[in-house]
Amino acid sequence: MFETVTYFIAALCIIFIPYIYWKKHSGKEKKAVQLYSENLKTGYTEPVTLHPKIDPNQCIMTGACVKACPEGEILGIVKGKAQIIQPSRCIGHGACQSACPTDAISLVFGTKKRGIDIPMVKETFETNVPGIYIAGELGGMGLIRNAITQGKEAVEYIAKSLNGTRGNGTVDLAIIGAGPAGIAASLQAKKDGLSYITLEQEKDFGGTVAAFPRQKLVMTQPMDIPLYGKFKNREIQKEELIELWKQVTSQNDIQLTLQSKVESIKKEDELFSITSTSGVYKAKKVLLTIGRRGTPRKLGVQGEKTNKVTYNLLDPEQYKNKHLLVVGGGDSAVEAALRLGEQEGTTVTLSYRKDTFSRIKDKNREKIETAHQARWVNIIFNSQIESIHSDHIILNHDSKSEQIKNNYVFIFIGGELPNKFLSQIGIEMETKFGVR
Repeated sequence: MFETVTYFIAALCIIFIPYIYWKKHSGKEKKAVQLYSENLKTGYTEPVTLHPKIDPNQCIMTGACVKACPEGEILGIVKGKAQIIQPSRCIGHGACQSACPTDAISLVFGTKKRGIDIPMVKETFETNVPGIYIAGELGGMGLIRNAITQGKEAVEYIAKSLNGTRGNGTVDLAIIGAGPAGIAASLQAKKDGLSYITLEQEKDFGGTVAAFPRQKLVMTQPMDIPLYGKFKNREIQKEELIELWKQVTSQNDIQLTLQSKVESIKKEDELFSITSTSGVYKAKKVLLTIGRRGTPRKLGVQGEKTNKVTYNLLDPEQYKNKHLLVVGGGDSAVEAALRLGEQEGTTVTLSYRKDTFSRIKDKNREKIETAHQARWVNIIFNSQIESIHSDHIILNHDSKSEQIKNNYVFIFIGGELPNKFLSQIGIEMETKFGVR
């Protein structure tokens, strides 16, 4: 009798445990397929930055990559293999690659359909021009943590390559740009005992982060900041991050030359001559840590050069009781419209040239749809500005011109890549179609 019961229990375990496992994973796969189908319908099928590429021959369905992503359900298991199910939400954390036990994931730029222009750089961050290096957003690493890591590692490579004595007025390294990568590079240069100059064209350092709206949350992973150590917060507001950088740079006497736009970089004998609006500098090596969107893209319409037009939003509160127009369909435009719509007495219109939003975060999509339904942000798809006037704008909507009362216009349609500047230096670009 005892043996019969034992066999019965064993049989139940053999059948029941695999059934529970199958049921659990079947439900997860069903949800993954549903999410991917929804993204296909809305057109959100192309990753906009560095993203994972899965080798199905090496994937063994551990699910470690799915759990590792700090952005949520970007990856899913479909038909026994990992797959990107929400491509447009991927922002290149790279945690999935580290978590994969079989090295089935590689991080790549672009896709077969959509190429991305990236400067040619070696593993040491050196470009095709000997002595000039690139780190951070310009090299495709827009994520704060990744940019900081690259800025730090690039200087470590540069420090190893330096030799000889300095001439009068010559520094070991010129760092161009004081965003996340530039700040990290400056700290690492100080740590490694290098002489350096850091030039930033804006009046404040911080790069893209400095242009974020007030109190915007910046998602991070734990990161290692030179001369500071581990920063473990996963969620921090813009002001807190800027304050942290101010504290670290001040405590370590990091010198940043602000409002110094670099106009040219030329090789003279064994040194680089950097001409900027603040002077001419000589350096043995140059590290470019500038953004990919240094110059805001313009609409090119009548009235755009007036003072009522701006390309960022720092303080939404100053626009209370105003008639406002936001142009664009990305996260920056949507977030700006939401922040402005929260202000007392504002009338906010969001104009986008396409018939649906593309490549915005799910949370932003939900918030803007709710705001539109509540009528505190008016969304006009398939529309473009024809002209801007002192008290109104002319908007073309579905091939018809419409006059809208307006006090200020906010334009968020991306930026111009610094291709001309890079070309003058001699740096070559390459278009990535789903490769590293």
